[in-house]
Amino acid sequence: MVSLFIQILFTIFVVVDPFGIVPMYIGLTARLTAEEKKRTIKRAVITAFFILSLFILAGKWVLLVLNVHPGSFFIAGGIMLFIVSLEMLFGQPNRSKVSSNEKPDEEDDDERTSVAIFPLAIPMLAGPGAITTILLFTSSQQPLYIIMPMLFVAVAFTLITTAFSLRASEIILKALGRTGVSVIERIMGLLLSGMSVQFVYDGLVKLGIIIKVVQ
Repeated sequence: MVSLFIQILFTIFVVVDPFGIVPMYIGLTARLTAEEKKRTIKRAVITAFFILSLFILAGKWVLLVLNVHPGSFFIAGGIMLFIVSLEMLFGQPNRSKVSSNEKPDEEDDDERTSVAIFPLAIPMLAGPGAITTILLFTSSQQPLYIIMPMLFVAVAFTLITTAFSLRASEIILKALGRTGVSVIERIMGLLLSGMSVQFVYDGLVKLGIIIKVVQ
């Protein structure tokens, strides 16, 4: 039981990568106020927990009913991340990045913090990797009444750790300044583009469309 829980916790923690998301978060929220960043973190973590919990409870049956292969999540997530990477690379304005001179009203404020839903919650926290990991464990031979509580605890611990790491990113932001953030944004955009292509590649391999190349 203990070894199984450690395996579940370690796998989900590595897949979500609470610390690796910090540079990406800094780039995505560079133009948000401190209060907006707090709301963004809270909304992203809660949304990710809700989505992952949904797959813990019913993901196995949803995929069976819809006849959806887990590899499809990798392809969909890769496409979404690639769109975000292009916006970061070329500095294109989008809903989550507006001029600091603007003073949005309540509706615009919601647009600015919508980055919490996409791409932070989906697909960076509750992405194809995390969802597929959950589906793999719920599809194992272990009884669901044993697997489900372990998955809930592992997901909650990982997302709480993520929230703390994102809150600490303020220190990094103050140290880097505007120029540093701009550089990080484009570097992470480049890395994200490669990650997104890898997601699509892994999805194609899982679907059996191509054969994985062993390096």
